[in-house]
Amino acid sequence: MRANVPAYQLISPSSLGEALQVLSDEPGVWKPFAGGTDLMVLLEAGKLAHKQYLNIWNLDELRGIEVTDSHVILGALTTYTQVQANPVLQAEFPMLCQAASETGGLAIQNRGTVGGNITNASPAADSPPALLAYDAELELVSSADARWIPYHGFHTGYKQMLLRPEELLARVRLPRSTVPLHQHYRKVGTRKAQAISKICFAGTASMNNSTIDDVRIVFGSVAPVPRRCVKTEASLRGRTIDAGTIEVAKRSLANEIVPIDDVRSTRDYRVRVSLNLLVDFLSRISPHT
Repeated sequence: MRANVPAYQLISPSSLGEALQVLSDEPGVWKPFAGGTDLMVLLEAGKLAHKQYLNIWNLDELRGIEVTDSHVILGALTTYTQVQANPVLQAEFPMLCQAASETGGLAIQNRGTVGGNITNASPAADSPPALLAYDAELELVSSADARWIPYHGFHTGYKQMLLRPEELLARVRLPRSTVPLHQHYRKVGTRKAQAISKICFAGTASMNNSTIDDVRIVFGSVAPVPRRCVKTEASLRGRTIDAGTIEVAKRSLANEIVPIDDVRSTRDYRVRVSLNLLVDFLSRISPHT
């Protein structure tokens, strides 16, 4: 059943300041609308409950990719196509580029945005695991102030986050690393293209000879939010990769993820594949394989 389009209201502010003032004047009344790749699906299905939207697609202040000596900073309206085309992201943040390339088809990649993928707050989203593995930070802005917060911890529950009703996500900041990183990203879906993930994995590791110096282990679709598995990371730091280390990490991971049965997959499948993805990652970074 399609939604009744005249029942909805969409306004288009001419600047970021104007948009933030609207949100400040009527907090919770207006919801941001950017690429619309998720919202339009709900509209078509007659399931878009909220009625009043703030079009931010044309706000230049939320666009662009800036490269500094220490960071790469993406405007929230950066599209998946723009992510893939950026040479610095290709060279230093390949997992984000891969996630962007595996999100929908070309039409979705031309409209879908990094900021939208974060604030839509789906645990199955493709880019959040990579962003979490890269220790991304988020800039949240309102008419009164702006604040940078770690992305880790931003999602507090299913479709819940540390974004106040009067705020917009403005930019995403990725720290550039001078330390060589092993990186691996894997999306498991029903098919190879245009599928919502059953499980999504992103991992980074720095090695000191044969010892794991630091590591990030992140999964999507195994919890109500994209899950950075900090206990599993702690179980790996300072250890060499051998059969004992792998078993310790597997036990930790099995206790840290909480997948469910749903229309895309089962809990048991998600647990089994998550453990296999962890083992595959550790095997790839082991100097003995």
